[in-house]
Amino acid sequence: MLQSGAGRPRENSLRWALRYIDTAINDKVPVCNWVKLAVRRHVDDLKTAGKRGYYFDEKEAERVLKFFSFLHHSKGEWAGKPFILSPWEQFVTYCLYGWRRKKDGLRRFRTSYLEVARKNGKSTYAAGNGIYLLDGDAEPGAEVYTVATKRDQAKIIFTEAQRMVRGSADLQKYITVNASNMYVADSMSKFEPLGSDKDTLDGLNVHGGIIDELHAHKTRDVYDLLETATGARRQPLIFSITTAGVNQNGICREKHNHTEKVLQGILPDDEFFGMIYTLDDGDDWEDEFNWMKPNPNLGVSVHVDDLRMKARRARHSPASLNPFLRLHMNVWTNAESVWITPDRWNETAGEVDAQALAGCECYGGLDLSTTTDISALTLTFPMPDGSYKNLYEFWIPKDRIEERVRRDRVPYDVWVRDGLIHATDGSVIDYDFIEHRILELSRLYRMRELAYDPYNATEITNHLIDNGIEMVVFRQGFVSVSPAAKQLEILIMSQKYHHGGNPVMNWMMSNVVIRQDPAGNIKLDKEKSREKIDGPVSAVMAIGRATAQGGKAPSVYELRGVVSI
Repeated sequence: MLQSGAGRPRENSLRWALRYIDTAINDKVPVCNWVKLAVRRHVDDLKTAGKRGYYFDEKEAERVLKFFSFLHHSKGEWAGKPFILSPWEQFVTYCLYGWRRKKDGLRRFRTSYLEVARKNGKSTYAAGNGIYLLDGDAEPGAEVYTVATKRDQAKIIFTEAQRMVRGSADLQKYITVNASNMYVADSMSKFEPLGSDKDTLDGLNVHGGIIDELHAHKTRDVYDLLETATGARRQPLIFSITTAGVNQNGICREKHNHTEKVLQGILPDDEFFGMIYTLDDGDDWEDEFNWMKPNPNLGVSVHVDDLRMKARRARHSPASLNPFLRLHMNVWTNAESVWITPDRWNETAGEVDAQALAGCECYGGLDLSTTTDISALTLTFPMPDGSYKNLYEFWIPKDRIEERVRRDRVPYDVWVRDGLIHATDGSVIDYDFIEHRILELSRLYRMRELAYDPYNATEITNHLIDNGIEMVVFRQGFVSVSPAAKQLEILIMSQKYHHGGNPVMNWMMSNVVIRQDPAGNIKLDKEKSREKIDGPVSAVMAIGRATAQGGKAPSVYELRGVVSI
């Protein structure tokens, strides 16, 4: 029978959190790559976060862990027994509440995203966090809410919290349990459930917002209202718990994607904590060894016999497979896959020196956005060894940067400050600025051709032609894009496409989703891609012209060998 690997704790203590760190990093228990990255992030931050204004307070982490010991289970085989967190929950608690800001000693993490398969104790754990935020956080007049798509769903966590308080003689001294809310008279704090009706959420002053099954929220309205309602609080916490979903454009997938990028180091977000328990790419869902990755409570609240029964049903019934993968393996179903994984992309980074390329021959790809969006230019330089070095230029309207940073949680302001993106004056892209920069680059490098999509490009194209730039139309249909995109993929896989680790391009490449037609042609899909992909679109155009006009890129046979038939 499968075992949990980390053992069953007898107490809530940092000892168990530290043990979980050891088991996850050293492969003593099966965990997915996202969990390893989350644990590694904590370990690395112990060495580096001090420079960014944070420190770890083990005494505070231990205090919060001990708080959970005052809670008691209210149902099932552990009813009436103290709430002893599982090792993974002890680690999450340890990190979430132990990290502090140097400037004021307040909690570092203000947003938490926890994604794990069904029956792993999400609601019970969330209820315990709600009680702590109500009574243990020393917040005057704290307002804590559980929120779901319907009030009855929100009451699941709230009702569990009520039972926990009723089962604790210690907490009953301070917390009054009413039918519709819980109340702490000493601090004038309250805890209550709310449905997703936006009118009921207006005017809140949120210290703790616990969002149940975030994947079920069809819009981002509730999340945004809760988040904006925390502005007056010293150390608020938005705590989202969910199982994987199906909506690729919803708020849950947005937070899932953000978690991945933070854990990969693609996006910096020091006040965001996230963990995803799921299968790794390529894992066999029928192999029971892998079941613990999405089910850290396997053998505790998740029973292997139940999983086996459901796996047999999924094996023989296609209609049961997707629900099994989503609910019990925590795999997003009907999900699009990214085109190039960050690992593959990073492996081909190489070194690119813009000054050393002065006077060299290059081919350009220009992706002009609408006037309010991001525009991108790639310059591709064929090298004598068959590789390609690449430089990137990006433009964004200056007046929209703050809005984008706040809405998208992407560090455009940092990238502008570092010279990686040009900010043009005003609220729309200044095409004259782009034109001037392209002409400047054409004097620095020998630009043989500049490929462009004719959509929205007539005026700037005519000006560039008048200035001697060889402009080549590159439409974005399958016929034009597919050969170039496949050639770029070959170069990346053979580590002959060097991008120098440009942070903006790193982020955009991690967003790309591919669409394929019945003939096997591919193109980059802006609609289905998770975020902006203007850089990769321009890169495809540039490499398409470079390889068509004299670059010696490797053939597919150099990558895979000759296939015998």
